Amino acid sequence: MSLFHEDRLLIDGELVHAGRDFETVDPSTGKVLGTASDADAPQAEAAVAAARRAFDTTDWASNRALRLRCLRQLYEALHVHREELRELTIAEVGAPRSLTHGTQLDEPIELVKWYADLLESYAFRTELPTTQSRGRSHRRWVEKEAAGVVAAILPYNFPHQLALAKLAPALAAGCTVVLKGAPDTPWTTLALGRIIAEETDIPAGVVNVLTSSDPGTGELLTTHPDVDMISFTGSTPVGRTIMAAASATLKKVFLELGGKSAMLVLDDADLTQAATMAAFTVCTHAGQGCGITSRLLVPRARHEEAVHLVKAMLGRVPYGDPSDPATHMGPLISERQRAKVHGLVERAVADGARLVTGGRPVEREGFFYEPTLLADVDPASEIAQEEIFGPVLVVIPYDDEDDAVRIANDSVYGLSGAVIGADEDRAVAVARRVRSGSFSINGGLFFGPDAPFGGFKQSGIGREMGVPGLEEFLELKTFGVAETRDT
Repeated sequence: MSLFHEDRLLIDGELVHAGRDFETVDPSTGKVLGTASDADAPQAEAAVAAARRAFDTTDWASNRALRLRCLRQLYEALHVHREELRELTIAEVGAPRSLTHGTQLDEPIELVKWYADLLESYAFRTELPTTQSRGRSHRRWVEKEAAGVVAAILPYNFPHQLALAKLAPALAAGCTVVLKGAPDTPWTTLALGRIIAEETDIPAGVVNVLTSSDPGTGELLTTHPDVDMISFTGSTPVGRTIMAAASATLKKVFLELGGKSAMLVLDDADLTQAATMAAFTVCTHAGQGCGITSRLLVPRARHEEAVHLVKAMLGRVPYGDPSDPATHMGPLISERQRAKVHGLVERAVADGARLVTGGRPVEREGFFYEPTLLADVDPASEIAQEEIFGPVLVVIPYDDEDDAVRIANDSVYGLSGAVIGADEDRAVAVARRVRSGSFSINGGLFFGPDAPFGGFKQSGIGREMGVPGLEEFLELKTFGVAETRDT
């Protein structure tokens, strides 16, 4: 199979080979697709230096017309390569074809247009009332300036969404960027670098794209004195490390981290509808999504009925070849991730959870794992508290509404959540009591280019997308001008 891809880094406007490679693998077969440039510390240094020079010595940050033109070009170029990027995403990410028509590709491309449109109308200056002091009038205003050089560090699960949710607003704000892709999905990130280099007028150094198998490359970016801001999406443990590393230079930090989101089924809910939503949601991209609901909270009196219905629905989830349009669930990203998921399930069963269905690697090529349901789960147990990042759902009974809210909030995470109930007002009231950054009510869609996304507690700091997503990349500067005294 011939795929549109790029194996070179983008540094200071040039596509360059790192001089060493690492392999990228098709997770649906376990076979090597090819190699990607494996950036080292000197190349990361060069990328930061290029971004610093572009920010400090060019008019990128002040030239709104140039930024707007470049964002429009990037949007058009991504459209031109959409189908090639689709096949690449299916092959390297293991994303089902159906998902690439949503959050894996098509929707992220629209993010670029949304931020270009916002840039046309966004007010970078706000007037404040004139004030009187020391016998003089003082005219005041606030300007919003680009934060500077941004290190944007990506995970593997939704590489287009996460790259463009960082890159588009950062460029709109006037920042320069060093974008580091995940080592599990390098081609999807490097392809973006090639498109930028060859099909846009984005000046040299404004966007630099790296991939590396060495964790030290990311560490260099998070500690580098010439990096002003870090935008990171990934696990909470890594986020804690990045926050600590950034503290030495007091960098601005955006973190979108883990989740252990709960779906609360109220006692008046349609249980069949809830079971269907819970089963298919937890199997979306094989559970590799930080906002996926992986805890199902049901009334104690309906616990066994819920278990029976969810088991039946999980049995209907079509999984397998991600290139098949009928496939809902593809593979996990790697054997390493599959072993992690399986270990969590095995420990849960050993600790007393009941394995209702699934719980095994699928006996076929690739890194597939069976849709899995666990019941009789202790809300305080590892399986109910830790992010799994696999197609594993736990069912937890509750006694009353207050108990359901308590269990939902009994987590270090607070990223997302859902509630199902016949009375919408009641469901909304329950949603307001759960501490999370986003909430779905009766299947409502909250995700979109205009909707801020991020979490409470240890699910992160800041918001991505929407107007707040742009403002993460801006700093405020307040001005005051004293009127000249009459002579």
